[in-house]
Amino acid sequence: MSNSEPLSVKPIVASSSLRTLAYEALKTAITNMDIYGRPDEVRLDERKLSQDLGVSRTPVREALTVLEQEGFVRSEARRGVFVIKKNKREIVSMIHAWTALESMAARLACARATDAQLRSLRESFPEFFEGQPSEHIDEYSDANIRFHQRIIALGHCEAIADLTSNLLMHVRGIRSTALRQGDRAERSIREHVAIISALEARDADLAERLVREHGLGLAQHVDTYGDYLD
Repeated sequence: MSNSEPLSVKPIVASSSLRTLAYEALKTAITNMDIYGRPDEVRLDERKLSQDLGVSRTPVREALTVLEQEGFVRSEARRGVFVIKKNKREIVSMIHAWTALESMAARLACARATDAQLRSLRESFPEFFEGQPSEHIDEYSDANIRFHQRIIALGHCEAIADLTSNLLMHVRGIRSTALRQGDRAERSIREHVAIISALEARDADLAERLVREHGLGLAQHVDTYGDYLD
């Protein structure tokens, strides 16, 4: 089964490169999708996308070609273009890569982030300190991925930010799905709070270790519960 997914995209304004603008708009929309929270394939309708973006089909087709080269979508003759889903082994490998990068970002954040940025973590993520995650799982799921993106940003390392951006689509969806399995949400909250405390204390060794253990725990969770990915 597959369906055409109405991506949430906004019309783009003409400039020197419509292909670049279409590419950026489509990549953002695909990254924000929860592709692992649904059993069916996600098919992209080129004609509908050109209408939503307010451009001809040529820059959309060119943008999809770039996205295919980057591994975000695949093109099938007589079937169309589909968003790529990874299998369990591939997902676990991507989580390992993300974890290595994020744990280094946490170490760097202890040295590079401002006091105000570190203090703001508790205020920015009240979902980690109020109530139970099962009571507002959608809000917590969104806060969860924003938190990991914030750690990447606080590391102030452009290379890490660039490398994790291409992993985000898959890691986002898996994190969201994992929170609804077993006791992952409750455990995740406790680990996030501990990570925030380590960052606030600028304890680089502890922050790096906690982020690494948190990521490896997710990888183990996917390995245990992720048979649906194959």
